[in-house]
Amino acid sequence: MNVALSEADLPVRLRFERTLSDDELWRFCSTNEQLRVERDANGELILMSPPGLEGSSSNAGITAELYIWARQDGRGKVFDATGGFTLPDGSMRIPDGAWVSWQKWNTLPKDERKRFGRIVPEFVIELRSEKDRLRELKAKMRMWIANGVELAWLVDPKRKVVEVYRPGEEPEIHEQPTSVQGNGPVAGFELVMARIWG
Repeated sequence: MNVALSEADLPVRLRFERTLSDDELWRFCSTNEQLRVERDANGELILMSPPGLEGSSSNAGITAELYIWARQDGRGKVFDATGGFTLPDGSMRIPDGAWVSWQKWNTLPKDERKRFGRIVPEFVIELRSEKDRLRELKAKMRMWIANGVELAWLVDPKRKVVEVYRPGEEPEIHEQPTSVQGNGPVAGFELVMARIWG
């Protein structure tokens, strides 16, 4: 199946008569590489456009900072906005950045590492792009936590705000921070915001 949509049409939700299997979802995504495709817990596909140059640059900066820290720290592996995680609620979601401990990564079967693996990252970062609706992004952050993510950051360049999500707590709001400090699974990670706000 090849879907032709303009950027103005996105994001769009598609519901099929039945939920696509993991293999069918993989084939759909491979056929429509120009789109960022996620599946929610109800089986609907969410089709999103790329973030544009500014968003791409900010996202590259976030992923680079996380990657550099993770290499020095040595406890885990970093993923960018092209890797999807199949979560306990049946959804397949793609964060802008994620970190998974080696301990957890090493339990994932090798064949799942080539597709959308059934693994929950300990840490995720979502970057709000120009077209992202804040309410939907906040719901996505709560979804990450409900599925077992230990720490999640929503970076919003529009408002110059970072929202920090943890299980069992209300989001912690940082307005115009100079940096945000990681704790828990990513203790020692620091994201300097001047490199991200641009």
